Amino acid sequence: MAKSFEDLFIWQEARTLTNEVYNIVDKSNDYGFKDQIQRAVVSIMNNIADGFESGSDAKFINFLNNANGSCSEVRSMLYLCEDFHYCGKQKREDLQSRSRQISAGIKALIIRLSAKSTQ
Repeated sequence: MAKSFEDLFIWQEARTLTNEVYNIVDKSNDYGFKDQIQRAVVSIMNNIADGFESGSDAKFINFLNNANGSCSEVRSMLYLCEDFHYCGKQKREDLQSRSRQISAGIKALIIRLSAKSTQ
């Protein structure tokens, strides 16, 4: 089991995704869009961290569900990144795939934590 949130692969991947999203919208002057996607992507890693430190599996699961919702929001907004020409189709697909992998990891952790709390 992880000793800190930094040990979690899903947090590490969320951090990488955050940096990549920041890089593709870096020069955007659409501050509303830029702020929204940046907040959503940062929310993934921060909810994982907050949940890890929350003190109970039930609270951690709640934070993980929030992180998963943010993954969905980022995937949706990545379509707009392509539409607004901040990235190409290949980059959008790559980032969405990474977001799906993070979501799958979050869901797997939720299942493990749920099973642990019912024992």
